[in-house]
Amino acid sequence: MFNFLSSDMIYRIPALLIAITIHEYSHARVADSLGDPTPRWNGRLTLNPIAHLDPIGLLMLWLVKFGWARPVPVNPRYFKDPKKGMVLVSLAGPLSNAFVAFITMLVIKLRLITFGSLLYQILILLLSYNVVLAVFNLIPIPPLDGSKILSGFLPNKYSYEFSKLEIYGPILLILLIYTGIHRYILWPLVDLLYLTLNVITDIILNII
Repeated sequence: MFNFLSSDMIYRIPALLIAITIHEYSHARVADSLGDPTPRWNGRLTLNPIAHLDPIGLLMLWLVKFGWARPVPVNPRYFKDPKKGMVLVSLAGPLSNAFVAFITMLVIKLRLITFGSLLYQILILLLSYNVVLAVFNLIPIPPLDGSKILSGFLPNKYSYEFSKLEIYGPILLILLIYTGIHRYILWPLVDLLYLTLNVITDIILNII
């Protein structure tokens, strides 16, 4: 069914590994900086992609553009303010992907890489994957980062009730993907982020 030896593997795998690794490392780094040693104890405070990979999640992301990495274990009890700490940790992943997308778009526009070259193709995919990961993870459905961010802003009573939905989160996500509803949520926001990055990078290039 799938051509595992397709030529675009050489572009897609490095781009995926970088995007996923940056995302998970950012979660771990922020949690560690806020006083939680759990990511460090679990070997997640590293840019080594092997430490963050979930083999099935990577395969699914590569094949059907929907997948996951191995979640970074975090213990909010170590934070001075657990709710605020979890919001910051959760934001770190999507924001890091958006930042990498910004840098990648800037490098592409500076024409530092030969058009059509191997590195150029990797950068194009790196830009795409980071934009999609940034937006997708902000969807407020458990266990995505967006659900933890939303929970952090809810009053304790509603936050607790919202947390009960976590067991149904994967089912909701599968339904969204299977029915195609996610396209109406995801792609307009992806386009908006692309547009925003495009405007910002153009402004920077005009200044320099």
